[in-house]
Amino acid sequence: MVDENGSDASETEDAKEKTEEQEARELDFILDIPLELSVELGKTRMLVNDLLQLGQGSIIELNKLAGEPLEVYINRKLIARGEVVVVNEKFGVRLTDVITPIDRVKSLASENQ
Repeated sequence: MVDENGSDASETEDAKEKTEEQEARELDFILDIPLELSVELGKTRMLVNDLLQLGQGSIIELNKLAGEPLEVYINRKLIARGEVVVVNEKFGVRLTDVITPIDRVKSLASENQ
């Protein structure tokens, strides 16, 4: 069968299949890239002397109030905010606000200036 451009339709389908296979391989490569995900409960600053005084049972006061959202970072870049949940006796984070890709790009641009 010949399409409107004079090409064999089976050749066009073969080309599409090769392109899809190629895209799938490229995507598989990206999917295997390891990322570091971290969740920040809060921050504080302290003197070395205060750090040396810490021991079992010490309390470190953080800059966040109870109930405030946690920040979720991937490779040290903020990507979302969320809240603590417990799943099967393990801590987890329920995402409540995901940073849009456009805002992530804008934050990267502002860091480089």
